[in-house]
Amino acid sequence: MNTKTGILVGILAVVLMMGLWMVGVYNDLVGKDQTVKQSWAQVENQLQRRYDLIPNLVSTVKGYATHEKELFENVTKARSAWSGAGNANEKIAASGQLEGFLSRLMVVVENYPQLKAAENFKALQDELAGTENRVAVARMRYNDIVTIYNTNAKSIPTVFFVNMFGFDKEKLFFQSVKEAGSAPNVKF
Repeated sequence: MNTKTGILVGILAVVLMMGLWMVGVYNDLVGKDQTVKQSWAQVENQLQRRYDLIPNLVSTVKGYATHEKELFENVTKARSAWSGAGNANEKIAASGQLEGFLSRLMVVVENYPQLKAAENFKALQDELAGTENRVAVARMRYNDIVTIYNTNAKSIPTVFFVNMFGFDKEKLFFQSVKEAGSAPNVKF
């Protein structure tokens, strides 16, 4: 083997190694991106479960608290906003709005002991509480996955390939709305 052939073989070996390494980086980004999407789908599943429970809960409370028309309208509007949301950011905002109105609805319930004693309301309240726990767990898992993706996407050398391969530079976390930090205010 002459010198030129040896150099050519060496260059080809380096190029092949670099190509395989880039394939590995790409495949890792694809896997993490898909994991984020799957995790977001789980959040949406739980939000949909909540969305489906709300009409039954509102109908039950409506029978007892007829003067809370504005609250019921707001819950319905927030529910519609969630169903009409087109992307994750819009769904997160609509979900936060819905949570605020649901907490106000539960405060209204506290003022109606006969409602709290009704079996169908108890069952709905238990379903909603279970759903809220599932939403919290799904959000936590989603944010954990987003942390892993964002850390990887911003790390050297992967950061150089994120743009090249067309991946998101950063995935957004599911954050609670500002109103979640304050207790709901309900007046009678």
